[in-house]
Amino acid sequence: MKQYPHLYIGGRWVEPADPHYVELIDPTREEAFARVALGSAADAELAVSAARGAFERFSATSVEERIRLIDRVIDVYESHADEFAELIAREVGIPVSNRAQVTGPADHMRVARDLLREYPFETRVGNAIVRREPIGVCALISPWNWPVQTGVIKMIYGLAAGCTMVVKPSINSAASGVLMAQVLHEADVPPGVFNLVNGRGREVGDTLARHHDVDMISFTGSTGAGKQVGAAAAGTVKRVCLELGGKSANIVLPDADLERAARWNIQRCFVNAGQSCHAPSRMLVHESQIEQVVPYLVDEARRYRLGDPLESTTTMGPVVSATQYTSIRDLIQSGLNEGAHVVTGGLDRPDGLDRGYFVQPTVFTGVTPEMTIAREEVFGPVLAVLPYRDEEEALRIANDSPYGLGGYVFGSDRTNAHRVVNGLRAGRVSYNGAATDSYTPMGGYKQSGIGRSMGKFGLEEYLEVKSVYGFDEEAQALPALVGSVETVPSTSGAPRA
Repeated sequence: MKQYPHLYIGGRWVEPADPHYVELIDPTREEAFARVALGSAADAELAVSAARGAFERFSATSVEERIRLIDRVIDVYESHADEFAELIAREVGIPVSNRAQVTGPADHMRVARDLLREYPFETRVGNAIVRREPIGVCALISPWNWPVQTGVIKMIYGLAAGCTMVVKPSINSAASGVLMAQVLHEADVPPGVFNLVNGRGREVGDTLARHHDVDMISFTGSTGAGKQVGAAAAGTVKRVCLELGGKSANIVLPDADLERAARWNIQRCFVNAGQSCHAPSRMLVHESQIEQVVPYLVDEARRYRLGDPLESTTTMGPVVSATQYTSIRDLIQSGLNEGAHVVTGGLDRPDGLDRGYFVQPTVFTGVTPEMTIAREEVFGPVLAVLPYRDEEEALRIANDSPYGLGGYVFGSDRTNAHRVVNGLRAGRVSYNGAATDSYTPMGGYKQSGIGRSMGKFGLEEYLEVKSVYGFDEEAQALPALVGSVETVPSTSGAPRA
């Protein structure tokens, strides 16, 4: 069994103050494959202290220094790519064939690095200087479903901004968190800038959220857990960035290419065995076209090859844990109990797989908006197909949710589809399956979150804004924070720069 006995604090590998451990269960084999040290509130305190001690020096580094640092991180990370792929297959069941889980983090690092070259950390508004400065010590709590990428997005924008950080991955993906700390160590990130404390949310996470020396907390996870993080952070009035649950709708308009819409919906919904917060898990189809769509959905769902995620031919692995497996099956059962109809998949184990947390790709029709599977985030390979009578009803059903993370529209008439897109209350909306762009912001409306990650808006989550008065253009010899200076016209009647 692989051993991960250390935390990473102040640039050193250290044993926990009160050593205790968790065994990571391989969801394919239902047996332990690794043992990871867990930290406590005392370790979180030490990590925050290390980050605070490193902040003054690191926040004063130049853009060029941070670009070089990110380049080193990219190089080291890519040298460990195969190790990451194998590890997350063992941790959370993600097939090694899903290379996006491994290549994506490096792509996001490059985006953050490139933004640094042009981002105006100082702007002029009339005779004032508006500065954007690193917010301080950041607590970064990431989930298991994108075990490397989500944490990397948080970490790399924190580094780009000049912040220091304490990172707490999900316990389910704690080993890949340790490997990421090894990457930062090998890349010579200055001591105290990056600190890793694996641990339980109710202890380590709560300590970080409440800590008076943590200036910002970024959390990705369930809406329920996000509410707890926000409540804990309120006592010290720190910045909170939350990416939470989703129940995204895909509105398939009557003039859409039905086959394309159906096959894309299955592919996007069932990536990661459906364990994706942006999954289009509600597909809204005109009531006259349900029978046309179903054969395409069934055919595409049955193309998945379930099996050992370490095998290159596997396209869907198990779900992450016994708890997740039980929760998904309970929700499938609720769909059956409430009168929905399974057209493929269901409760039975996949053929030939007598162990492992495998769930068949499942599609329900006959779903109504009040059913549990239409309202709750299943977080598994389960799609609910809902009929609608007209576009007004489709938008009403799509928006009748506490969530607002993602949205999707398929249709041929671009003008009409644009109107429907504008009616969706969601943070990211894709038309006809268009790919997302890592330079654009990601985040949610309503109970899907607060704040944005990625791109310029993601960088600004880690920056404070300071207005400085009394320095005219002749005072340009003032030391700029970093980067370029942008001039913005004044609207107050003051002299313009």
